Amino acid sequence: MLWQALTFQLGYNATLVTLGATLLGVAAGVTGTFLFLRKRALVSDAISHATLPGVGLAFILMVAMGGDGRSLLGLMLGSAGSAWIGLLCISALTRRTRLAEDAAIGAVLSVFFGIGIVFLTFIQTMSEGRQAGLEGFLLGSTAGMLYSDAVIIAVGGAAVLLAVIAFRRPLSAVAFDPEFAASSGLNVPRLDLIMMGLVMAITVVGLKIVGLILIVALLIIPPVTARFWSERVTGVLWVAGIVGGVSGYVGAALSAIAPALPTGPVIVLVSFSMFALSLFFAPARGVLAAVLKHLSFQRRVHVRQGLLALAQGQPIYEKLTLRLLRRAGLARADGVATSDGKARAAKALRDETRWQMARSREEFALAATFYDGLTEIETVLTGDQITELDRLIGAPKGVRP
Repeated sequence: MLWQALTFQLGYNATLVTLGATLLGVAAGVTGTFLFLRKRALVSDAISHATLPGVGLAFILMVAMGGDGRSLLGLMLGSAGSAWIGLLCISALTRRTRLAEDAAIGAVLSVFFGIGIVFLTFIQTMSEGRQAGLEGFLLGSTAGMLYSDAVIIAVGGAAVLLAVIAFRRPLSAVAFDPEFAASSGLNVPRLDLIMMGLVMAITVVGLKIVGLILIVALLIIPPVTARFWSERVTGVLWVAGIVGGVSGYVGAALSAIAPALPTGPVIVLVSFSMFALSLFFAPARGVLAAVLKHLSFQRRVHVRQGLLALAQGQPIYEKLTLRLLRRAGLARADGVATSDGKARAAKALRDETRWQMARSREEFALAATFYDGLTEIETVLTGDQITELDRLIGAPKGVRP
């Protein structure tokens, strides 16, 4: 059954929903990258909660005008309007009062969500509201989604993705260094507004699939996951888009075979599983890589200290140090240095003496700051500098028996 959903064999509408969720995930991941890099992730939460009054008010107005209150396009327009008002309120509170942005976001988020709950409660008292299905906008639901709804979501996600691609460079500049971007002639407030507009568009488009409560997860988890895999903006954008797309694709497929499960939580759980895998297994920044790097550093320290002990004729009491030296062929079981061990120990002691001399000389002060006890001196100093240090130190000493 799952394979049929993943290979688009469950029907035309299910295929459209899956494609729409995939496009939404890609667009959300890419858009959320700039929000994450700008350190304004909480804004997305405020925007999502600010859409609820618009959903309720749009339903009431459409019913009052004799239309179908469940029209997705009308509900999306209403949610976009209330989200935009919420953004303006946050901006006004931040600029015209002494409130910090996080306080303004908290105030707007709670007030707008409260208004939305009041509207939904009122709708339940209406005869048309009993089958409105607006609770699906809270957690997302693809059950009973119409063909037109799927097309709107797919087109909306694609449009936002194209807009992000068009503004990628200026948004990247603002995300990393707003002051430099402003000095370069970029209109930072306008670009911030564009970024918030894109986030709002993703939030509105994703209401039906992910829901207003969890859309923030689809905006933030993919770029956070991508950060484990890349140090460059382009790389983060690509990985975030892939993570978001896979989350939407697999989550929508799982929801298609289990209609009782809300779509939003399923998509978010798929996204979180990819985050968890990245957290532990990313090659450069994952937990496993950090543990392996620490163990490697620990072994290097033990070998270095063991070589210095051999060079000075001191006994080695640490079992791990002796085991590492034996494994490298630098010492025998009784702690006596081998021929290779004597050569390595003499060089380690010589390098240590060189660094001590370098730290005492003003002309080597900058280079000496790179010394950590493990860095090879040849990677920091030039041959002429090493020769000068050797001249100051004198003839090298051999390993003590």
